[in-house]
Amino acid sequence: MKNIQIILLCLTCSFFSFAQNESDLTFSQLDKSPLDVVMYRDANKAAVARVIYSRPSKRDREIFGKLVPYNQVWRTGANEATEIAFYKDVKFNNELVKAGTYSLYTIPSENNWKFILNTDTTQSGLEYDASKNLITTTMDVLPSPQEIESFSISFVEQNNGGMLFLGWDDTIASVPFTVVNP
Repeated sequence: MKNIQIILLCLTCSFFSFAQNESDLTFSQLDKSPLDVVMYRDANKAAVARVIYSRPSKRDREIFGKLVPYNQVWRTGANEATEIAFYKDVKFNNELVKAGTYSLYTIPSENNWKFILNTDTTQSGLEYDASKNLITTTMDVLPSPQEIESFSISFVEQNNGGMLFLGWDDTIASVPFTVVNP
């Protein structure tokens, strides 16, 4: 009986040791650019848009023009392609975007950015097929009043639609949109 207790004690200790090592391995490999979701609702609290994206951090790096090169397509975040869903038809610069889910890409430059909605939503963040672009429009760029450590996306309601903001480091880019049938 004593031998059985010793064997059970050894097995239990081995299990907990394995579990501890397994959790160390699992959590040590957590993503350094965590996933985030931002939801935009209209004044009546009806869903208009949702963005799912990863939030890389600055970590004392030079961001725009260096880590994120100017005049090249950027996945607009980290890891997988940023996904934006519209629950109502919207217009960007008079270009109709039907309710649905798209990938969001940008092309940053020093003075303005290009905002791109792409119909391919299953590619990784490093894949980009320009032939699947739905719209491309210009974003305004302005300096951030304070440094933004982690890349962030937000919405602000305005005149039958909203303004989409992308901010990181010392830069904020924005693009307005309207809801077709509010």
